[in-house]
Amino acid sequence: MASPALWALLRGCRGRVLRPRGDPPGRGSAEVVATSERYAVRRLPFARLGDSDVAFFERVMPGRVVTGEEEVKPFNVDWLKSVRGCSQLVLKPQTTAEVSQVLRYCYEKNLAVTPQGGNTGLVGGSVPVFDEIILSTALMNRVISFDKVSGILVCQAGCVLERLSEYLEEQGFIMPLDLGAKGSCHIGGNMATNAGGLRLLRYGSLRGTVLGLEVVLADGSAVDCLASLRKDNTGYDLKQLFIGSEGTLGVITAVSILCPQKPKAVNVAFLGCQSFAKVLETFTTCRAMLGEILSAYEFMDEKCMELVERHLKLSSPVAGSPFYVLIETSGSNSAHDEEKLNNFLEQATASGLVTDGTVATDDKKIKALWSLRERITEALTHEGYVYKYDISLPVGRLYDLVTDMRARLGQSAKRVVGYGHLGDGNLHLNITAESYSHSLLDAIEPFVYEWTARCSGSISAEHGLGFKKKQFIQYSKPSEAVALMQRFKAMLDPKGILNPYKTLPSAPESSTR
Repeated sequence: MASPALWALLRGCRGRVLRPRGDPPGRGSAEVVATSERYAVRRLPFARLGDSDVAFFERVMPGRVVTGEEEVKPFNVDWLKSVRGCSQLVLKPQTTAEVSQVLRYCYEKNLAVTPQGGNTGLVGGSVPVFDEIILSTALMNRVISFDKVSGILVCQAGCVLERLSEYLEEQGFIMPLDLGAKGSCHIGGNMATNAGGLRLLRYGSLRGTVLGLEVVLADGSAVDCLASLRKDNTGYDLKQLFIGSEGTLGVITAVSILCPQKPKAVNVAFLGCQSFAKVLETFTTCRAMLGEILSAYEFMDEKCMELVERHLKLSSPVAGSPFYVLIETSGSNSAHDEEKLNNFLEQATASGLVTDGTVATDDKKIKALWSLRERITEALTHEGYVYKYDISLPVGRLYDLVTDMRARLGQSAKRVVGYGHLGDGNLHLNITAESYSHSLLDAIEPFVYEWTARCSGSISAEHGLGFKKKQFIQYSKPSEAVALMQRFKAMLDPKGILNPYKTLPSAPESSTR
C-alpha cells in the first residue's frame, strides 16, 4: 500500500489532454509533488508536451509511441507502487540512432525525459516525477556479439538480465551479476544504478567488469566507448561517469561486459546460527577454508524466514535459528569443492558456530535454497506498507542497525527485519506497517541515515539515490563532492532535461552535515 503523500503526486493531471506547448497548464497540472516537506519539489520550467511533439516522435519510430492513458499507466508507477508520475508519453526506440534523435529533439524543445529500463528500482529513480517523457529501452534487447575466447559480451541496454544469463549459459559462461529482479531488470538499468547483487563477493562490482559503454548525451550526441579490451589506459575512464549515474548524465544504449566461465561445480549450504556474532565468525572461517571457491555469503534473520514461509509457502530445511546463512561455492572440480565444503562444515559444527544445516548440489535443490533468500522482498510486499533501506556498513556493525531500529520503533512498526550480502557489508533493512504512516517515517528518517553516517557507512549500497534519497546524500558525501557532481551534471546536461529531480539535490540543499 502506497503512501498517501506520494500517491497524491500530481493527482490532478492523470489523463490530461495533450495541449500545444505554451498553453496555460490549467487546474490539473500540479506544481508541487508532495505535501510532505520530505518530498516537496516543484516542477522545473520545462516545456509541456504538445500534439506536434507526439507527431514528430511518431515519424521517428512509427508504432512505438505509446499515448493511451491505460497503456502509459504502468510506466508511471514504480515496482513498489510507492511513487507515481503523470507522463503522457512512452517512447520505445530500437536503436541508438533513434535515442539520439529523440534526445536531440527534446533538448532543442526543452522537454524533460526519464530513461526507464525494467522499472525494478526501489528509490523512485525510474519513473517520472511530473510529466516527463518516458524513454523505455524495452525494445533495445539485442545481443550484438559474444567472444567465447575472451568472454566479452556486447549487447543493447534493454536486454533482460535473466535472458542474458540464459544466453551465456548456452555458451558455457555466466553473467557476473545476479539479482532477485533478474527476470525483469535490464542490463542498462543495472549499469545506471551500479547494481551489486548476489555475486559481488566473487566477481566484484560492475565498475570492474564493465569494459565499455555506449551513451547518448542530453543533446543527442552519441558517445561510443564500447571497448572490448581488458586494458585501455588512454585518457579518462569515461564509462565510470555513467555507471551509477541513474540516467542523469546520459542514456546508456549498449554495454560491453566481461563474463566469467560457467563453473562446473556449484554447491549451496544453508545453515542456522544462534547469534549474529556466530554469523560473523562463520564468515571468517568460511573465507579462510573455502577461499577461491566462495561465491556468495548471504544472511537473513528468523523474521525473514517466517515471512517467506507464511506468505509464499516456501519450506525451509533448517528451522529454529535466530539467523540463517546461505553459502555458495563455485569451482571447476566437484570432488575438490565438496571436500573443502565438507571440511568447513565439520569445523563450523564442531566449534558450535552452526547448529543445523543442509547442503544442495543439484540444480533443483540449489534453486529452492536460493528462493528462501531471493524472495524475501516479494514476501515483504504481503505485509502491508514497506519502508526499505539499502545500507553499506562495516561488517561487524551490520545487524546493530536492525536491533537499534527495533528498540526505537517498538510497537509502532509491524516488523523490522534484516538480510543481505554479508560478504560485502550490504544490509537490506525493511520495516513494515499495516499502512503508510507519516509519523513512523519521521521516526525512521533521518535516524537511519544519521546512524549509518556515524558508522562511516553509505546510505545506498546498490540501489542508488533516485527520488527518495537524493536529499540525504550529505550523510555519505561531503559538500565538496556533491558540488563537483553538480558541475558534471551541468556540463553534460546544461538544461537538466535528463531524469530531473533525481540523484542530486539542488545546490542550496547540498550543505555539509
